[in-house]
Amino acid sequence: MTQEAIQKFIDEDINPALEMHGGYISIDEFDPVQNVLKIKMGGGCHGCASSQVTLKFQIETYLKEEFPDLQEIIDTTDHTAGENPFM
Repeated sequence: MTQEAIQKFIDEDINPALEMHGGYISIDEFDPVQNVLKIKMGGGCHGCASSQVTLKFQIETYLKEEFPDLQEIIDTTDHTAGENPFM
């Protein structure tokens, strides 16, 4: 499991669904020793009231199915900063 493999999975399997709402995620940081993934949410996901639900019940599920060794997925996005969110 590498950061590149995780980002490829995100780009090919997760972001296309998020793009339907104008959003996307990208890797902020990956710790291969602790198997902790930190992500940033952008576009329509940035500041969206449903972003944490989407993270816990969809994104995290898909990532842990593909990469079962992932221990934790953390959203490092400052959802209070920036312009109004899409949704």
